[in-house]
Amino acid sequence: MTRYLERAGHLCHLLQLQVETLVDRPLREIHFGWDRVYKSMNQTPLSGGGIEKFASDDYTLADSYTLADHLTFERLNPDSVRNCVAYARENARQVRNHIAAEMWISLNTTYLRLEKLDIQKIWKVAPESFYAETIEEISAFAGVAEATMYRDEGWRFMQLGRYMERAQLSAAILLAQMEMDRRQDGSFDTDWANLLHVYHAFDAYVYAFSVVVQPDQVLDLLVTDLSLPRSLYRSLESIASELSAIGPGPDSRSSADAAALASRLCQLIRRDWREKEDREATLVQVNADCRKLHNLIYEAYIDYPIEESPIN
Repeated sequence: MTRYLERAGHLCHLLQLQVETLVDRPLREIHFGWDRVYKSMNQTPLSGGGIEKFASDDYTLADSYTLADHLTFERLNPDSVRNCVAYARENARQVRNHIAAEMWISLNTTYLRLEKLDIQKIWKVAPESFYAETIEEISAFAGVAEATMYRDEGWRFMQLGRYMERAQLSAAILLAQMEMDRRQDGSFDTDWANLLHVYHAFDAYVYAFSVVVQPDQVLDLLVTDLSLPRSLYRSLESIASELSAIGPGPDSRSSADAAALASRLCQLIRRDWREKEDREATLVQVNADCRKLHNLIYEAYIDYPIEESPIN
């Protein structure tokens, strides 16, 4: 449930920032933003040939409408905002007796609002307002859960899911940013400043460094800063902490392997990040290991083998 909601909120924030660039930003920046969104979601733009093939403002606005629809309301896109909220609601429905009524009402209200909307309706007014409102509703659900849930295993798994999704999304978008910078032979300050806004980290960056945006410093902040709520390191530390609190699962070997892998990932960022020359390779490793960690958690606590009793 929380993995789907984390994904929906993350995508809404990317799309909110992206549609805001349509007003008065250069064509290159608009193309960069769409490519980054799709690469971070491991999807191919509907045009098939990459966003950069469009060369006029008219094409950009028309294509942005189509791309926003695909990422927001498309029922055939499993990662669309609409589908992520629907999947989260279905998971909540299956455990309604284990969550507070206020949690169900909060999530169901968001789902019903999305069901009444489409891209045409939100595009007529201000699409960025729709994404901002959806982010607020997802945050409100997290606040209701924080205030009402009993701190049992259910709560721990909700937290674990949230931080697992956040770690994978962080690694993916950072890798997308680095790949596109390499492909275009140089980065722009606005690209990295925009990435800081994705993490709500622009003020933290100015405080830690300066108003001059440097890619290496942005990476250091977003990857290693434990005080930043959405940093990669904080997500990995939270995963390790939740696994420790949950304890061994029915498949004790997989749960032990999961705890060990989470600990190694934390050490990789805490001890080795600043000494690594190839930081992109490090993020590739983190991204791959996060997928392994997901599989281990699934095997340890959800899809574990059941021992059959001997027949007398």
